[in-house]
This record gives sequence, structure tokens and C-alpha cells, in this order.
Amino acid sequence: MSTFKAPKGTYDLLPSDSATFLAVREAIARPLRNSGYGYIETPGFESVDLFARGVGESTDIVTKEMYAFETKGGDRLALRPEGTASVLRAALEANLHKAGNLPVKLWYSGSYYRYERPQKGRYRHFSQVGAEAIGAEDPALDAELIILADQAYRSLGLRGFRILLNSLGDKECRPVYRAALQDFLRGLDLDEETLRRAEINPLRVLDDKRPDVQKQLTDAPILRDYLCDACKAYHEEVRELLRAAGVAFEDDPRLVRGLDYYTRTTFEFVHDGLGSQSAVGGGGRYDGLSEMIGGPALPSVGWALGVDRTVLALEAEGIELPLPSVTSVYAVPLGEEARRVLFAKVTELRRLGIATDFAYGGKGLKGAMKNANRSGARYAIVAGERDLAEGVVQLKDMESGEQAPVGLNEIVAELETRLG
Repeated sequence: MSTFKAPKGTYDLLPSDSATFLAVREAIARPLRNSGYGYIETPGFESVDLFARGVGESTDIVTKEMYAFETKGGDRLALRPEGTASVLRAALEANLHKAGNLPVKLWYSGSYYRYERPQKGRYRHFSQVGAEAIGAEDPALDAELIILADQAYRSLGLRGFRILLNSLGDKECRPVYRAALQDFLRGLDLDEETLRRAEINPLRVLDDKRPDVQKQLTDAPILRDYLCDACKAYHEEVRELLRAAGVAFEDDPRLVRGLDYYTRTTFEFVHDGLGSQSAVGGGGRYDGLSEMIGGPALPSVGWALGVDRTVLALEAEGIELPLPSVTSVYAVPLGEEARRVLFAKVTELRRLGIATDFAYGGKGLKGAMKNANRSGARYAIVAGERDLAEGVVQLKDMESGEQAPVGLNEIVAELETRLG
């Protein structure tokens, strides 16, 4: 046994669990690909300043959770704690916004890293699929992304999730609310760190999960009461578009999310079967993020859905996804000549797209057939010297147990027909 183990708060994704993760990623990506979103990959690490400016210096992500390090050349880098800032940085660097087709629609999938107290549903290394629409301010775009996430979850069979929706206002109306909230927070019995956070970004305090803090926030001013007419109209159009699409949502006036860059529309997908880690995904509009990281004004909106938590949501609802068989055909050669002949047939079947495996290692018939059973193959093809002399192989149906000879030259066509 190895003396090394996976770092605390991380996990290894192994067969057969990995098949479920891949199916979830594909289900989330499918509606995005069908809606004009192109795939993008960014490095696993970026400049610390990218996240400090974009995510926010007062956020827990930057102050407590980010894995930051200094390279031999003196650069300050961080493992990416989220995807939006990286994707926007890449789009700006490549001048995708200058191609004349806005919004730039991008989707991505990858691992992200945060130093947190590990628990079920919260890891230090986690997987997300995300989508960003960069360069357009349109309520229909906000609604589109929420609808696509809803479509993805429903395609997986999930029904126990809820969509929480709010508006965080914009640069016109949020400062007024910010001042009112700060006045309210100064009158509470809060620790020094929380009071300091309230002075930098008071909305972060609303996101504090501690019961003693939440109890004091009962009478806190609500942002929607401070929205300007433009933000009210924008938010109402998002709501109307969701209703027209048949997507149910709940208004949550205290929803702020954990990142500083959100403006106007913000939303969260929660699943009540996951306990305290109920959020399975979320996102919102971030109209000022491009300027924060040195780019031009590019109003944008996006989301990220947690693959890990989506898998937990499936388990909570008792949903087993219909996963394709890893192996459809298993070849068992008996003797060197059969080994050469069947290996050629295996290669031919694979080129036709039929999932095929081979009994490696020179095992006897009994051991090889045990492996065939473990593989989950629907059919086994077995051949020895006598079979080859007669120009046949034995084709066994692993479900019914029926076995019959099939011509060596016909076996590939026969399996192609049976597996359809």
C-alpha cells in the first residue's frame, strides 16, 4: 500500500463514480452548446491580483480560502478559486470582444481550489461547469442562462431544486443602500472583523452564515427597497421572461452571493436534500468586472454549477443515471494463434465504435470469463485452436448464457448487427 494519500479535503475520481461525473458534465454542457456557447479552458493558476480585484479583497475567498504562492521568479500566483475572472481575463487578452459579435458566449469545465473546512459537499478541490455571456446588457441574456441551467438539471431528472432570485442594483442605487446598511450594522453587536468587513463591503455581512449574526440581521434594510427605476424594470423583465418560459423561481431579497463583482441579477440553485451545503450552483450579472481587471466596459452575466454537489443531489433524490456500458464485447483467446487472431478482431470492432476489451495476461478460460463477467460486457467471443481450424469463434450472450459458433469472417458484422 502506498504511503501517500490524497491531500485533506480532496478526492480521487475513480471508475465507476467517474462515469456519473462525466454524465453530469455532459448534461450541463449540452444546452450551452445548443445555444451558441463555445468551449474555453484557462490555466489552473492566475495572478493573485486578478482574484483580489475581481472577486474582492474583503471576501472570504481572497482573505481566507485562496491558495496563493510565489514562484521562483517572484510572481504572486493563486490556484483559481472560481472561473469567471479567469474566463473574462482570457477573453480580454484574446480580444474576443472586438470580433464584432457580442455577447461573447463561453462555457468551461474544470477543477477549482479553496482552503475550507472539509465536509460533505464542501471540498478544497472541486469541479464546476460554468457559462459566461460577455459584452451585452440584456434581461433576456440573464433569463437565458437561468433557463439553460434549469434545463440541464431537469434533463438529469432532478426535481428537488429551487431557484432563488434577487437584484443587487447597480452603481446608481447600490451606494445609497450600502450607506443605509452600514448605518444599521454599526448599531449591532458584531466582532471586530465583521465590523471591518462591513466598512469595506457591508453586503458580505448579509452572507454571513453564523446564527448569532443572522439573528441580528432580521430587521436589516432590504436592497430591493432601494432599487432605482431602471434596476426595478430590468429585474421585472427577467422575472417575466422566466415565468413565460415556465421556470419557477423564488424571490429572495437577502440573496447576495459570495463575490464582490455581482450587479443587478443574482441567483442561486439550492437543493434541500443536501443539508447545510444546499447550494448546487449560482451566478449573476457582473457589469463592472471588466473595468476592475483593466478592461473596457463589458456588461456580462454568467453562472457556475457544482458537479460534485449535483452528484450529491442526484443521490439525495435516488436518481441513477442511464450510463453507457464501458465494455460491450470481451474477447477471450485460448492459445497464441487465437490471441493474434482475436486481437485483430478487437481492433476492428473498436474502429467501428464498439466498446471492446481483451483478456490480457494469458489467463486460462475460467479466469478470463470471470474478467468478462466483471467487465459488464454483453457478449464474449472465445476461440481456441479447434475453433480456428473450423473457421469459427464461439459467441456467448452474457445475459442469457447462450453460446453458438459464428464464422470468423462474420463475427464483426454479427456483433455490429446485434449491438445496433
